Amino acid sequence: MSFKQHAAIAAAASLFVASLVGLSSPGFASELAAAAVSTPSVPALTSINGLATVKFPAKPTPEIPGVTVQKLPGENAAADDAQSDDDSPDYASLDAAVAAQDMPASVGDDLACLAGAIYFESKGEPLAGQLAVADVIINRTKSDKFPSTICGVVEQPGQFSFVRGGEIPHIDTNRPAYRTAMAVAQIALAKDWQNPAPTALYFHAKRVKPGWGLTQVASIGHHVFYR
Repeated sequence: MSFKQHAAIAAAASLFVASLVGLSSPGFASELAAAAVSTPSVPALTSINGLATVKFPAKPTPEIPGVTVQKLPGENAAADDAQSDDDSPDYASLDAAVAAQDMPASVGDDLACLAGAIYFESKGEPLAGQLAVADVIINRTKSDKFPSTICGVVEQPGQFSFVRGGEIPHIDTNRPAYRTAMAVAQIALAKDWQNPAPTALYFHAKRVKPGWGLTQVASIGHHVFYR
């Protein structure tokens, strides 16, 4: 082997050794550390029966229009309990419920129309009868046979004789009978007392015989209620 060949082999060996030394140098290690810092974090590793497994973060279940996801037992139990609790006041009687009502500071259209209808149609009737009249009006808003609002039901032409020109006549709101009607209306809207005439959509005074051919559901005071 010639001298030049020996020199080339020696130079190559020197370069190889130098590269090995460079790999362990502080400068190269710091570059690796910097690269590790900028690398996205890897999901945590867990061990199951001695085998390493990757634990990926849980992702929320996507919401799909028209599909309801069934909750597992105990999931969000506090919210479920809050929704299932009945927040309605517990009254000993309908009389107690009426006595507990205060005149509202402001009266919306639905409340005003319902209280007016109770006043004109059933003042002087037992409280259960007044509540039944209120329930007829509320039930009608849920039927496709009648308007969908309380005022629409009350002011519908040909339904309630006290309505004049499509409007409820003026009422002296200081009258005790009106204050009672307002209390009954509040109870009916809040569903704070059991409906005494469930499913009823019609009623009439006992003194008349309209011959409607409907199913009677209740007779309270001077009124008969039908569906």
